[in-house]
Amino acid sequence: MKKIFVFVLMFYAVVITAQNWSPDDAKAFQLNLNAEFADAKQSPLEASDLKKFKGLDFYPISVKYAVKARFVRTENQKPFGMKTSTSRLPIYVKYGELHFELDGKKCKLNLYQNQDLVKKPGYEDHLFLPFSDATSGKQTYIGGRYIDMKKPKSNEVLIDFNTAYNPYCAYNHKYSCPVVPLENDLPVAIEAGVQKFHD
Repeated sequence: MKKIFVFVLMFYAVVITAQNWSPDDAKAFQLNLNAEFADAKQSPLEASDLKKFKGLDFYPISVKYAVKARFVRTENQKPFGMKTSTSRLPIYVKYGELHFELDGKKCKLNLYQNQDLVKKPGYEDHLFLPFSDATSGKQTYIGGRYIDMKKPKSNEVLIDFNTAYNPYCAYNHKYSCPVVPLENDLPVAIEAGVQKFHD
């Protein structure tokens, strides 16, 4: 029987605001991610890739992609099964919307809350931000990327695209990963965060 491993959120979300962003946050994210991938006990990499792993490819850290967004809370949303790379349908709720402008284009992303994960200690404030953009399938993973966030405490939040990472499915097909909803496909190129793993 083929084993399917559920994608586990890396949860590198940090409490940052549009006023106190620092490139050090993104640098720490990159170091932590590379350390995880180099550790055989927790790395999602296949054995052959782990042997030659020297680090993930990242775009240069840029303040351009530390984007101020207007947060709109969406109340009374119905839970739904989010599609994944397998038949698994984890239950999510749309928690809110993030509205911002980038490269002269108005953008919107939906924030989601995993209804099982939120019950676990340490994840009560966790929110899931999956997205795809004009780099998807070219410089970045064709299936899109993820950002971990926390529940906003005001109507202005920071989306740090420098901390965008690939789902584990980008490295190993044994994982079951959420598919980026169509409504979270951006009309711009997000040249920040992790790039694709294999050509």
